[in-house]
Amino acid sequence: MENQAIFAIGIFLVTYALIVSEKLHRTIVAMIGGILMVAFGIIDQETAIHHIDLNTIGLLIGMMILVSITGQTGVFKYLAIKAAKLAGGHPVKILIYLSLITALLSALLDNVTTVLLIVPVTFSIARQLNVNPVPYLISEVLASNVGGTATLIGDPPNIMIGSAVPELSFMEFIYNLTPVAALILVVTVALLALIYRGQLKADEERQKRIMSLNERGELQDLTLLKKSLTVLALTIVGFGLHQALHLESATVALSGAFLLLLLTGEKYLEQALERVEWTTIFFFVGLFVLVAGLMETGVISALASQAVELTGGDLTSTTMLILWMSAIASAFVDNIPFVATMIPMIKEMGVLGITNLEPLWWSLALGACLGGNGTVIGASANVIVIGLAAKEGYKISFVKFLLVGFPLMIISILISTVYLYLRYL
Repeated sequence: MENQAIFAIGIFLVTYALIVSEKLHRTIVAMIGGILMVAFGIIDQETAIHHIDLNTIGLLIGMMILVSITGQTGVFKYLAIKAAKLAGGHPVKILIYLSLITALLSALLDNVTTVLLIVPVTFSIARQLNVNPVPYLISEVLASNVGGTATLIGDPPNIMIGSAVPELSFMEFIYNLTPVAALILVVTVALLALIYRGQLKADEERQKRIMSLNERGELQDLTLLKKSLTVLALTIVGFGLHQALHLESATVALSGAFLLLLLTGEKYLEQALERVEWTTIFFFVGLFVLVAGLMETGVISALASQAVELTGGDLTSTTMLILWMSAIASAFVDNIPFVATMIPMIKEMGVLGITNLEPLWWSLALGACLGGNGTVIGASANVIVIGLAAKEGYKISFVKFLLVGFPLMIISILISTVYLYLRYL
């Protein structure tokens, strides 16, 4: 068993290092790492499949289908232009409004999808104003990660935690995380407006151009829009009631997705399935199998017992350790594999004598989601926006992002520290 544990740690660390280095695509690396766990006999195929969290996978696929069809109505472009006009075409106010809309959509959809929908419109607005789009892009990324923290479906770490701990329902996430996420959002957006106010200036002529944009013209198909928004609303209500209905969140998301496909007909089926981010789905599959290797060889339980020894099993110390460790780690490595490793560790802490695990789950969610704001590689949304900016000829370097993102991330974790202490400890 000891040899197998060493093998499992070796495969895990090499895979992790390759994911962080970004030399190879992270999905290929994660899948090969998972396959090696099975090929070396560390776990068998049946155990590997058992450890793949189909609730997380189903929830992601369901939401991706829903959002891909809704996106074709032009409603997200409509919202972005409407926000710019409500801001009177003023560049700093537009930054505030776009950030708030991004955060709200990230809480209801998911942050990766939201930035994919909002960023192209942002470039268009920045061109009309003749300003650098980078301040808007950085603000939207940070806002999307904060907004995604607020709900079960907003950010992949929350989806994973909610799936691993069924008693943490959709409403529990809102009740426990939305208040602190809302406070952090207000502080973050206010500081971003202060940081960038000198860079975002446009003359009256440019501002008038924004006011002359026709947001109604962006709405492509009103019948599809009505169907999409109705099904999206029903799905969100379904999330709110999923515990009372004794349904997993994946069942709710997939029901919504296929109800919308039923209402819209076959012509959207191929497109919707093509737009599912299969690279992300297979990345998750590989990670679940990798972590299964660590669990089955006892590595996770050994790490958990060391953490409990370090804090003496004290709930306050353990909560703060998980919050700050998650935040710093998630800034420098993708928060998804980090959370995949932490979930079984926290469950093991329950076995080792910490009776109230709830504060630990909320500290993991806050640390992993908000920690993603620390660097360009901290969260999936960050990586996507950097890529979209590069395509348009704007380079957002590691250091440029770090100088803004990392201090704001530390402020958000300090607010979370106070919140967790006052509310749970």
